[in-house]
Amino acid sequence: MSESPDTATPRRFNRTYTQRIGALDDSFLGTGRPLNVSRLLFEIGPDGATVRELRDRLDLDSGYLTRLLRRLTDDGLVEVRPDPADGRRRVATLTRAGRTSWRELDERSEELARRLVEPLTGRQRSRLTEALATADLLVRAATIHLRQVGPDDAIAREAAGLYFAELARRFPGGFDPGEPDHGGTFLLATSAGRPVAYGGVRPLSAGTGEIKRMWVDDAWRGAGLGSRMLRELEALAVRLGHTRIVLDTNGTLVEAIAMYERAGYTRIERYNDNPYAEAWFEKTVSSSPAAQTGS
Repeated sequence: MSESPDTATPRRFNRTYTQRIGALDDSFLGTGRPLNVSRLLFEIGPDGATVRELRDRLDLDSGYLTRLLRRLTDDGLVEVRPDPADGRRRVATLTRAGRTSWRELDERSEELARRLVEPLTGRQRSRLTEALATADLLVRAATIHLRQVGPDDAIAREAAGLYFAELARRFPGGFDPGEPDHGGTFLLATSAGRPVAYGGVRPLSAGTGEIKRMWVDDAWRGAGLGSRMLRELEALAVRLGHTRIVLDTNGTLVEAIAMYERAGYTRIERYNDNPYAEAWFEKTVSSSPAAQTGS
């Protein structure tokens, strides 16, 4: 099978980078452990982590993670015990030998990175840093986990809190959510177990749904995640039986307004009593994704 233009460069980079960083070696960076075990050790770190956090961060199957943890515990580097704050959870922490191994791994990783960039000029290093930062952001954006959540989901509540906090920072007079309305159906995007985008759809009238509480983490701006979330929410509205979508926003959120207009939303008169809303939009949607303007 021939490579496509979109996949040829990532595949070539994968082959080059895995070789250069020693990912193919049984002993990663000379530690005596392969890359997968070393990465788990590094992720546990000096502060420790719950097994659930490790599974979410590394996107590992529970059984596979258990086997990796067993190797680290058998080597005397990690202890796994019940969480004192919640006996239903397990916490992995480094032993004294584990902390020593973690520092050694950190130092060797830093030295490898230093050797990789050392032959480059200052300008080349800047180009590499910028290119890798962009690649990192886009790869993470392409591999987010998107799921439907209820209002009681812990990470969804965290995302809603981050959304409210952003509005409080950006609105000239601040923002008071009051008693938030949790009605509707919500989508949550996570990466490494943390919320990066959020939004929901609630019914307003027969055939009309409202997109509400749409939020994207500042660190993910420029990765196209906002536009993707908008498309996903439109598709959700269609699945819920809506043919018309409305939404409101504040005038200070200029990038959101521009995104809505690019996606085919048109301005309408006020349709609600939201005291923070200064612009209102609508869009007609179809059960056929290809027929949706801006999709």
